[in-house]
Parts: sequence; C-alpha cells; structure tokens
Amino acid sequence: MAKLILMRHLQSEWNQANRFTGWHDVALSPEGEASAPAVAQKIAGETIDQVYTSPLIRNRETTRLVLENLKLAHLPVVVDPAFNERRYGELEGLNKDEVKARYGAEQVRRWRRGWAEAPPGGESLKEVTARVLPVYQNLVETDLRAGKNVLIVASHNSLRALAKEIEQIPDEEIAEYEIQSGGVVVYDLDPELNLINKELR
Repeated sequence: MAKLILMRHLQSEWNQANRFTGWHDVALSPEGEASAPAVAQKIAGETIDQVYTSPLIRNRETTRLVLENLKLAHLPVVVDPAFNERRYGELEGLNKDEVKARYGAEQVRRWRRGWAEAPPGGESLKEVTARVLPVYQNLVETDLRAGKNVLIVASHNSLRALAKEIEQIPDEEIAEYEIQSGGVVVYDLDPELNLINKELR
C-alpha cells in the first residue's frame, strides 16, 4: 500500500489580499511562512520518499519550509510546471470582490469552481486536468506503484484536478471540492492505485 499526500501551499501575499493569482509568481505572506511548523505537523508521522512541486515560488517555498521543519530537506524534489495554478487570464491580479461586483457572483463561481468554463483568457479546470494528469500518470503513479509514498505540494486547482481523478468526482460535483491554504489530503492506495482511504488534515 502506498500513500499519496496532497498539500496546498501556505497563504500567499495575494491570498491575503483576496486577489486572483494564477501564474503570477507571488511570495508567501509572513503569516503563511509562520504557519509552516503547524502545517508540517499535519504529516509529521508519515514516511515520505518522493516530493513533487511546481516552479511557482509559493509552492517551492512551502515545500522547503515544510521539509525543513520535518528534517527531510534531503528528500528528492521534482519541480514541474504541470502542478502550477490554473491561469486566470484577465482576472489575474484583480480583487475577487471587485470581480464579483463586475461580473456577478454566480459567473465568478462558475469560473473558479466549475469544470469546463474558463475565465477570460484563462484555463478551465478541465484544461488544468489535461496538463496535470500526464505528469501524474507518467511520474507520480510510477513512484506509487514502486511502493513509494509521495507528497505533492501545489496550487489549489492542480490539486483539485488530481483529487477529481483519484476520487472519481463527477464533473457536476467538483465545484464543491476545496482545499484551504496549508490543507492536506492523505490517500491510502492499493497496489493497483485504487483508493482505500482518504483523510483530510
């Protein structure tokens, strides 16, 4: 049995400012950095063999801080842009409340949480899934089948895409799936990578 651990990055400066971030390379907020020890404790009892993250600094810094807190800085880390946040296009950098006032809360909800609808100039979750899954299937699943426990530290929508695949969440239900900043999902998988158990931390 292998474990797959999904961890959303710690709070970033634009999370704190309630702005759409997407591929903008925004640093962690001081509060986000300060939360690293508590977030690391969520997985302190787990054996981790391999780590994946994205090139975005908020993901790389979360990875570094968490591994340092766990005294696991020696672990191999694969950095792949497939795990980046979705592109929010014309919305990147804008305040979320101001965008809701301009376009309406329901439209913004469909852009942010729906399956196939993309914000102007951005990516839908369906498109994010199309770039995440090949890396997951070619690299991560290979590690899991070899019996390795894997930690993926990434952005919200790349993790939602993975969760949809692993948990077989229907298109119409994925809108309700969220992972908070610093949130953790732990999956126990059988040798065929079928889901045995899921735990939220």
